[in-house]
Order: sequence, then structure tokens, then C-alpha cells
Amino acid sequence: MSKFTVLAKPVDMSGGFKDFFGTIGLTGGGLVTKGVAAVVAIIALRMLLQLSGDPKGALRKGSMAIGTLFVAVVLALYGDTLFATVTQAKG
Repeated sequence: MSKFTVLAKPVDMSGGFKDFFGTIGLTGGGLVTKGVAAVVAIIALRMLLQLSGDPKGALRKGSMAIGTLFVAVVLALYGDTLFATVTQAKG
């Protein structure tokens, strides 16, 4: 007779995606924020890969790409908190 070791408690996933994203700690707004941050990061990486041969133009475009990448990282880390203050405003 085999002996099984329980590694994790069972989780009810009958609610579909809502239950799945709830288990990993993402809400609908958090998921959208992470998606927007991923798109901005891809745009920043594309900007970095398309630098020109002109040193002055390359420096300008490179600094803009680094700034865009910084915005993507900040949005990925703190975007849900940032947008929560906007959506929970009292009027």
C-alpha cells in the first residue's frame, strides 16, 4: 500500500479565473496593471534595440528608453496601489 504525503491543501476552483487569480493574489485591476506594465516594458526594450548610429541621437533615444523601462517597473510594483487611490475616490 502506497503512502501519500499531502503537499498542499485542496483549493476550490469552481469559480474559474476569478478563483485562480485570487489564489495568486491578483484582482482584476491588478491583472490589468501587470499587463499594461508588461506592454510598456516591451516597448522600452524595442526602443533600446532600435538605437541609431548617431551618438547624440542614440544617447537621447537610449535615455528615453531607460526612462520608459523605469516607468514600467514602477507600474508593475506599485500600479495596483496607485490605481486603487483613483478608483476609490469619494465625490
